[in-house]
Amino acid sequence: MPHSLRPLAIAAGLALAFPALAADPAAKPAAKPAAKPAQKAAAKAAAKAEPAPVGSADFELSHNLGPEGEKHLQATVDRFNKETGGNLKLVRLEKGDKPAGLNLVRRQEMSEVLSQAKYFVPLHEMLAKAGVKLDTSGLSSDLKANVVDAKGRLVALPVLYSTPVLFYNKNAFRKARLDPEQPPRTWFEMQGMLDKLQDAGYACPYTTAWPVWVHVDNVSAVSGLPATDKGQLTFNGLPQVKHVAMMATWTKANYFKLFGRGDEASKKFHAGECAMITTDSREHIDFREAKGVELGVAPMPFHDDVYGGRRPSLADGATLWVGAGRSPAEYKQAAKFVSFLLAPDNQIELVRSYGGLPMTAAARAAARSKILQDGDQTLQAAYASLKGASAAPMTHVAGIDPVRVIASEELELAWSDKEPSKAALDKAVNRGQAVLTAKPALKKAQPF
Repeated sequence: MPHSLRPLAIAAGLALAFPALAADPAAKPAAKPAAKPAQKAAAKAAAKAEPAPVGSADFELSHNLGPEGEKHLQATVDRFNKETGGNLKLVRLEKGDKPAGLNLVRRQEMSEVLSQAKYFVPLHEMLAKAGVKLDTSGLSSDLKANVVDAKGRLVALPVLYSTPVLFYNKNAFRKARLDPEQPPRTWFEMQGMLDKLQDAGYACPYTTAWPVWVHVDNVSAVSGLPATDKGQLTFNGLPQVKHVAMMATWTKANYFKLFGRGDEASKKFHAGECAMITTDSREHIDFREAKGVELGVAPMPFHDDVYGGRRPSLADGATLWVGAGRSPAEYKQAAKFVSFLLAPDNQIELVRSYGGLPMTAAARAAARSKILQDGDQTLQAAYASLKGASAAPMTHVAGIDPVRVIASEELELAWSDKEPSKAALDKAVNRGQAVLTAKPALKKAQPF
């Protein structure tokens, strides 16, 4: 196996109810005596005077996290209810359901919010309706991009955000006689390391989770050429084509293995089968107990031949959106929960349990002394990757469900050598743009 493969410039590779009792028609119940007019009037007045108790009803937080995420979220809700006397209830939100009072929406579900904007209200509007003043000015600028409106007002809360980083197995590096403290900075540098890992016996030197999020949205951002621009898909430029072609050559050389469109690859890294993986920074939580893995982490690699050098990566994840049409009392409880989540200690607890990025500068400072070493190293790699990130809104390809599916299909064709990289990305852009033209609401970074 040659120790250096040249990436191709423009080449190959892009989900009556029936009566409870069937009465015997022969056994008719005895008729009730007719009520007197005075009794009827009294009963009617009593009904008007005793409305159903609204305040005692549960206020719901919907989500669609996996089992582990749900367990940690439930613990957060339980702690909130205990400390505040709240009655927040965790429920699952399936596709097509009407939003609850509060909704934790993952990146890949963002199309649901964009296409049903009338069912949501901006966070700042909810706070106003609740009569609550909450200082959200401390929110870190690198998390603001798609959760503030044109006036800089907060429309949602970036509760469980991440950015892609490179995780690697230091034990695998040692086996390949690579320095475990020197991860690759660039994709080209990484190529030589993958060759050595393969020679050391690794059948999967490198893999990726969330391929569209990592290799379309974030490779584009880090290269200084965003994947979208004002509702137009633009990820078929020369740097993107060269990158996809490079991944195609890595696939041919068995350097790069693709296991699926979501986080399927994470299981392979967790099992010690793959030596490196690009995925969301929050996954350091899942990799702590990985089999035979001493975890290393670094910012996602970049292409050093792109003009302007490395640019900031993107942050995204599970965002808290507020459902429309609730009462001021319900919105007061929603505001309490938002305030609860913004408390530094509660943010740190979320980092410990779920691995997301602390939302405020105060929480980030506090996290340095309260997070385990591998978690702190991951946070530092994520902060370095996001440094200088703009708060300007940007539509993410991975957040538009039908377009993500199209991009995934074309990447798979390119990486399996069934379509040239340039043709694959051109098709992905053209097909995706047709979807956005038909559904213009999906062009927005956020619905307000």
